[in-house]
Amino acid sequence: MNVNYDLPDVIRVEANGPVRVITLSRPEQLNAVNEELHLGLTNLFPRLSADTDARAAVITGEGRAFSAGGDFDLLDRMANDRDVRRATIAEGRELVLNMIRCRVPVVAAVNGPAVGLGCSVIALSDVVFMAESAYLSDPHVVVGLVAADGGPLTWPLHTSLLLAKEYAFTGDRISAQRAAEIGLANHVVPDDEVLPAALATAKKIATLPRQAVEATKRVLNVHLERAVLATIDFAMASETESFDTDDLRANVDRFLGRET
Repeated sequence: MNVNYDLPDVIRVEANGPVRVITLSRPEQLNAVNEELHLGLTNLFPRLSADTDARAAVITGEGRAFSAGGDFDLLDRMANDRDVRRATIAEGRELVLNMIRCRVPVVAAVNGPAVGLGCSVIALSDVVFMAESAYLSDPHVVVGLVAADGGPLTWPLHTSLLLAKEYAFTGDRISAQRAAEIGLANHVVPDDEVLPAALATAKKIATLPRQAVEATKRVLNVHLERAVLATIDFAMASETESFDTDDLRANVDRFLGRET
């Protein structure tokens, strides 16, 4: 049954008892994050928190990917329109903090590649199931951007600082098995089992004493929030500057087929 969170069609929210199943729904674009999806994700988590019947949530992607990351048309607009850039960067900050402060435990079902902002959503989730064929990647730096809402905000709490640096600098793919080995995922399961496995864990959490679950999540996320607040404003200001660099503009032009 669909739940009305007053979100754009690119985010679908369905009720499975006390569990909310959230699906990113731009399958033909591999759930790449355009302006509509970016704003929808920003608004999603406060509305999930306000849903008094929700006890846990699962987030996944429709089709072959969890999310291919930032849509290059949006990056192009951000490079050329400072108002769009300012609004989107501000939304990015809000999205990160909204996820951290969400009272409802969020279980990620990573059904395929989770890149860029998709990778960040995984890093900000509470339990992570990955399909065997899925991978993580944060290519901000490779594209020419500071990873303001990406892995560097949270990865040092999940894995070692050295590994966080390597994967942030290079944007290399992190296979599901490797992600589990280094602490970026909880479980790796066969592709066709990832959503059922995530849903089973969400349902288990939903049966546990509510106040104990939600307050314990908050206790744990206080560590995360403090770390993020220590870095995010510098990160966002630096990412804003990235959009004026020749490297970023050249990469966007190349991706959009505008090379001369």
